[in-house]
Amino acid sequence: MKPKEFVDQLDDGKIVAAIAEAERKTSGEVRVYVSHRQREDALVAAKARFAKLGMARTRHRNAVLIYFAPLTHKFALWGDVEVHKKCGEEFWQEIAGRMAAALKNGRFTEAVVLAVQSVGEVLARHFPRDPDDKDELPNKVERD
Repeated sequence: MKPKEFVDQLDDGKIVAAIAEAERKTSGEVRVYVSHRQREDALVAAKARFAKLGMARTRHRNAVLIYFAPLTHKFALWGDVEVHKKCGEEFWQEIAGRMAAALKNGRFTEAVVLAVQSVGEVLARHFPRDPDDKDELPNKVERD
């Protein structure tokens, strides 16, 4: 994956629509972040960005960040404490495997949408939407 190719081919509209659709069924929150910086350890960077974006301040501690670092061809998924408690390591491995296959084949937007949909399904199962649910975090693709 060429970094510019990844960024240029992302369809923010499709990704934002997928986030909104995923969040209609859950109290959980999903965000997507693309870093234009050199990140050798995407997971460490994702954890730091998760904190900077205030994602640990959701009511049920059930937010998930999907993080990309195209310069180093890396990505990571990071969820808040309650997501880790309920979903376990298999959840992350499965989604990462699906994403890697799509990314390898140059289907960048599809990889992101697939991740958002997969995360949304699991969040809906473990964290159903509350009657008084409100969108706690913006639905957009963030970049640095």
